[in-house]
Amino acid sequence: MTEPWIDALAYPPIQRAAIACVLCGASCSLLSVFVVLMRMPLIGVSMSHAAFAGAVLGMLLDVNPFLSGLVLCLLTAGALGPLSDRTDMAPENVLAILFSLLMGLAFLGMGILTRTKAGALSLMWGSLLSLSRVDIWVLAAITLLLVLFIILFFKEIRSVLFNRRLAASSGIPERPIYYALLFLTGAVVSSNLATVGGLLIFALLVQPGATALQLTYDLRAFFIISTASGIGACVLGLIASYLFDLPSGAAVVLMATIIFAAAYVFSPKRRRAKLQKGNLSHENDSR
Repeated sequence: MTEPWIDALAYPPIQRAAIACVLCGASCSLLSVFVVLMRMPLIGVSMSHAAFAGAVLGMLLDVNPFLSGLVLCLLTAGALGPLSDRTDMAPENVLAILFSLLMGLAFLGMGILTRTKAGALSLMWGSLLSLSRVDIWVLAAITLLLVLFIILFFKEIRSVLFNRRLAASSGIPERPIYYALLFLTGAVVSSNLATVGGLLIFALLVQPGATALQLTYDLRAFFIISTASGIGACVLGLIASYLFDLPSGAAVVLMATIIFAAAYVFSPKRRRAKLQKGNLSHENDSR
């Protein structure tokens, strides 16, 4: 006798949801490495609200919500790079301003939307079981593009993550790499609106990378652990959603939080830091 959630895999909507979970977990967790190591957690919040605001605008104008969300995400990414590079403002301050603007636009659109808000709410919280075959192909194409970008420009990416100014002085085209990451973030977020939802996806852009940060210093291992964490959170969240009749997006985010908490508790890096601190304290006392 098989488990109920295994039997459910015979149904096409469940199959598409499972594939979307793997693709969502992989794409978001790969980007999470950049978000965490560059210390820009607000980029996930800003991009998710840009995608949500664009999707709501598309519903108001009878335009495909994915396309309108993608356009606004790309415009946000295009504005973020030059604003942070050509002004005296720190990137996190620019992100905070953009986040406030986009959040206001998103909820303004929700208020103006006179027809049923069910479609907008599904973009807010995600609806894995409503994904179409086209949604899966788009998500797969964007995930593949992100993976190829990381493989082809791994050395340049490593230099940019270490120090953008030092990378530029070494002749590495750090600005195109940085801008490409911003545009890929916008594409990934907008393509995942229907999976995790616009208000929850930023968690997957932070927590897998934060999980990897607890476990390794090596960048390659960082990508692998982050990806495994993101995919695991999405798949386990989908199973929990099916078994306990929970909102899929919320279940995924809760699983990502549980995985991060386990990594934090059993972090070898944290234990090593505590041990070194204790040894240093002991040496000072002995003197």
